[in-house]
Amino acid sequence: MSKKIVFMGTPNFAVPVLKNIFQNGFEISAVYTQPPKKSDRGQKKINKSPIHILAETLNLEVRTPEKLKDNKEEYEYLKKIDVSLGVVVAYGQILTKDILNLSKNGFINLHASVLPLNRGASPIQRSIMNLDKETGISVMKINEKLDAGDVSDIFKIDILENENTQSLNERLSILAAEKISDVIDNIFDGSTTYKEQDHRNATYAKKIDKSEGKINWNDDAKKIIGQINGLFPYCYFIINGVRYRILKALLSGSNGKPGQVLSENLEIACGNNSLKILEIQREGKRAQKTNEFILGTKIKTGSDLNNA
Repeated sequence: MSKKIVFMGTPNFAVPVLKNIFQNGFEISAVYTQPPKKSDRGQKKINKSPIHILAETLNLEVRTPEKLKDNKEEYEYLKKIDVSLGVVVAYGQILTKDILNLSKNGFINLHASVLPLNRGASPIQRSIMNLDKETGISVMKINEKLDAGDVSDIFKIDILENENTQSLNERLSILAAEKISDVIDNIFDGSTTYKEQDHRNATYAKKIDKSEGKINWNDDAKKIIGQINGLFPYCYFIINGVRYRILKALLSGSNGKPGQVLSENLEIACGNNSLKILEIQREGKRAQKTNEFILGTKIKTGSDLNNA
């Protein structure tokens, strides 16, 4: 019996998964990824996705359609290769019913949350911003609704104290890669069972908007630290027209007027409690630890960080 796999993915998150599938000897008939993008400067340099680069290194067939919906050429191609299973990891395109029906065992998606929680585009960021204690990888059979398909497996991990998106992204990617071979084996030997999600408990992790990176010092300190970690490295404040990114911070127990610098160690008062900045980056400069940053900054005890 044919066991042809089509892999669909785009960012670094998907790379360990594709690598594991390949290294375990599964037949990968094609790899789909988002089209190469031209760089901003001069529009001359072409940037291929991490999955595109890996697939070429492994000498796999790479397909980069602008869209799959109503794409007769790709429909006929997938029909011709007689797909046994589609594996999707952060591909970035919606698969329509006609495409989904081409695979004997359907298409599975490895989604970075414990479904039905955090369906959508930004599950890792939202989980940290929501101060969740755990997350995981859910293996879901794709249907036409957003992350609403039946689930076969959920692999959970704890979110570490003060963990940021970069760290959690890497750990979830490794977890997905460790599990994918067993998941595929179970599907091909017919032992997989799928369970319908409890749609009443569904929550949605909407796409991150750039405006969410700006800190409101009136917020609770815990919420702000979740914002800093979840949006790493794009969380910022502006003082005297200069933007500063906060890369790492910890809770502290002081109180004061929200936005006020309470100590020389960059302890900042929030709406409730305070936080201490551990790593910071001034616009156009390199990242610095606080003890180095304070030697050359005009931000001192008593400064008001609301003074944009």
